[in-house]
Amino acid sequence: MTPVQDRLRLDGPPRRVAVVTGGSRGLGREMARSLALAGAEVCIASRTAAQLEAAAAFLAEECGRELLTVVTDVRESADCERLIAAAVERFGKLDILINNAGIGDAPGRGKAVWELADEDWLDGIAVNLHGTFWCTRAALAPMRERGAGAILNIASGMGMRATPQSPAYAAAKAGVISLTQSVAAAVARDGVRVNCITPGLVAQSPPATEEAAEAIRQRGRFITARRLGEAWELGPLALFLCSDASAYVTGANYCIDGGGLAGGVAPTGWAQDEVEAAANG
Repeated sequence: MTPVQDRLRLDGPPRRVAVVTGGSRGLGREMARSLALAGAEVCIASRTAAQLEAAAAFLAEECGRELLTVVTDVRESADCERLIAAAVERFGKLDILINNAGIGDAPGRGKAVWELADEDWLDGIAVNLHGTFWCTRAALAPMRERGAGAILNIASGMGMRATPQSPAYAAAKAGVISLTQSVAAAVARDGVRVNCITPGLVAQSPPATEEAAEAIRQRGRFITARRLGEAWELGPLALFLCSDASAYVTGANYCIDGGGLAGGVAPTGWAQDEVEAAANG
């Protein structure tokens, strides 16, 4: 029997090829880092070229291999098609797709439902849901042709509870969870697995100042684990779900939230806006 440690390797033979959207910073960069350190060839994508190049340089120094970077706006289906095509052209195949690109601070955040303009709603859905679908659709062609592949979608705990301060974001992330299940059922016989990670409150990067560190500590008071998550903590879970160690896992949604959903984001009796006000001092 193959040791479990070997099943977590992505260097083959043959070496796996992975695309990570939103891979230039935060959770995306950390998940790309885990895949690269496990031996995968990695392509990272985001809208900002300078951030992409900086992330690629950082990751290349750690894993000893150059990464492919593709400037991509996941709101545009043509960009998503071009991203997948670029990865396949460079590496000859595609084994892994992580749909991480999204934005929690999209236009409309903080507005009441009745205050949302059409463009507020559409932008939140486009970035957080359409992009996941466009990239998934593009990736399924090379994966189904080879009869193998792993797709990992990144949702949010906001998609699993009332989020009145950001209804478009919450609706989009709930859609990502549902889309994961539907696509998983559709392509299971083609050898493609589709799963989802639902993070809770996670610090995207280490705090730059003591004031920022204190703000993180204050927000962590309302989580069951009594702290916020750290971006690197998504990496091992992503690696598991993209590797052969999870060969029998598909259509699943893994929460990594310090018990936030299980225990409630705030003590009983607190409204969400009161929690945010208290957490923000």
